[in-house]
Amino acid sequence: MQNNHITEYIANLGGRRAYEEKRGAKLGFSNLHDYLEDKFAKKGQAMAEEESKLSAFKSLRALPKAPKQSKNKACGCC
Repeated sequence: MQNNHITEYIANLGGRRAYEEKRGAKLGFSNLHDYLEDKFAKKGQAMAEEESKLSAFKSLRALPKAPKQSKNKACGCC
């Protein structure tokens, strides 16, 4: 499925194909297909990391907070 996705992406590049090929060559990839595989893999990994950070933040946010008592009151009943 990934190869099909990459092939479809390459077919739809149009005028940006030359740019992507130069970018891949600059980063040391032998062909455009390898560069795009790496690009999509990094994008997927970044999305997974972002989701894990978001779920950690949501779990921290879900913890109940202790009620704050006013500093001016002498007793704890009011």
